Amino acid sequence: MPEDDMADLGAAKALANPLRQRILRELELLGEATSTTLAARLGVTTGGTSYNLRILAEHGFVEEVPERARGKERWWRSARRSVRFEPRGAQEPAMRDAVDLLAEVWFGEDKELLARLDEVRDQLGPWAAARPFSRGVITVDLDELMAFFTDYLALLKRYQRPHGQAAPGARTVHTRFVAFPDPEEGATGRHD
Repeated sequence: MPEDDMADLGAAKALANPLRQRILRELELLGEATSTTLAARLGVTTGGTSYNLRILAEHGFVEEVPERARGKERWWRSARRSVRFEPRGAQEPAMRDAVDLLAEVWFGEDKELLARLDEVRDQLGPWAAARPFSRGVITVDLDELMAFFTDYLALLKRYQRPHGQAAPGARTVHTRFVAFPDPEEGATGRHD
């Protein structure tokens, strides 16, 4: 998997599109697909998926699978590009707007995923209980928080495998990390 790189405004805008997020999720589930397959699964036109696949490819989030191409039929897969964003204070207003929109899209998707999980949980057999959850509090400075996040990313990457290389019985498991300063503590963050 490629190392993380700083996302530019174009990449942030490409990711902040809800349909493109759905395309990326489907490619993670399917491994490889054509725009026709994606269109059928997502209930949109093939032209819409083709256009959005090209945008995602332009920014390195998907790539063609040339060995599967036949005639005009193009196959796509996730490029598994990991990106990071500059700290909010270093972002230009347009980047901040794109990252805020992306966060809104991601949180909305997460809420929908959890609701769908609750709907089908009784049908998941042993996986019904597979929802580890933790809430905690740490007291750190900004450098320590970034080190904590870097450690989390390293742990996450340790368990990520290319499509088709997972152990028998493995399932896709959505993981999330969110950390935020306590808004009640004040602007300085000091414990006076």
